[in-house]
Amino acid sequence: MLRRIRKPRSISVPITLGAVTVPLAAALLVGWTVILGQKIARAEEISGSVWLLVLGIVSFAVIMAVLVLFSISLVREILEVRKQNSFIDSVTHELKSPLASIKLCLETLGRAEVDDTAREQLRAMMLGDVDRLNAFIDDVLQASRITHQGPSAVNLSEVSLRQVTAACADLMARRHGVSPGVIDVQVDPGLRLTTDSSVLEIVLKNLLDNALKYSRETPEVTVRGFVDDKSRVVLEVTDRGIGIDPAHRKRVFHRFYRVEDEAVRSRRGTGLGLFVVSALVRDLGGKVRAISDGPGHGTTMRVTLRDAEPRLDRAPAARKPEAA
Repeated sequence: MLRRIRKPRSISVPITLGAVTVPLAAALLVGWTVILGQKIARAEEISGSVWLLVLGIVSFAVIMAVLVLFSISLVREILEVRKQNSFIDSVTHELKSPLASIKLCLETLGRAEVDDTAREQLRAMMLGDVDRLNAFIDDVLQASRITHQGPSAVNLSEVSLRQVTAACADLMARRHGVSPGVIDVQVDPGLRLTTDSSVLEIVLKNLLDNALKYSRETPEVTVRGFVDDKSRVVLEVTDRGIGIDPAHRKRVFHRFYRVEDEAVRSRRGTGLGLFVVSALVRDLGGKVRAISDGPGHGTTMRVTLRDAEPRLDRAPAARKPEAA
């Protein structure tokens, strides 16, 4: 039996009510002020009436302010509920897909005719699904911690940006079942920085996961790491995928937010990955920005780490043999 899908509640009603109520209250205030002012001009004792007029104006101003705040709060609440409903739908899909795959693999393993090669393939599939579930749970826990606890302390140490990036690229390539060569790592092997390596790994994994997820059939991802002219470490993860409309480039970092587009909805996701990236980059003292020329033109996620204290290690040049 098909389940009827309820359409999301429109936010046009509270917006319309707020847009109509505020001008109406303003018109009433102006009319009342004019009429009362005329009466005051004809009255013999005006001191009490003036105070009454001032009190009425202040009261009306308060009413208008309350109406505006109520309308804004109501719209925000409806949008938040809509995003949470979308998140629940995404969570259901994220949980059911790997669980169904694991169940199918286990049922297949129970057959006597399955040879050792097939068993190994099924085992690898189940490990991949478990890894996917584990990554999803980590994202949810990270988002929950960020939302309720705010910034956390970072454990600073000196790390090789090339090593961290290459390790994350290899892990994400295996998770998405693509060749490691699909992710082109362009980071100077001698580039080192002072940062929290575990936080940096989470940022890179989420950015690479998004780049591969929203790529075309043949993904092409480039990771660049360099020091800019202000001595800041810059990380850029570039894909040639579906791109981002300019109107959504800032909103993609909001919690639960996913672009209302079929190309996005057809891919798994919860709207938490870039929210986590943005919050963790702030913890590292940096900022992240989405760069895209629009749908179909790919995306570059640029992370700038202001307090990274970069250092380039260069191998000493070989000394020329002295003349005899």
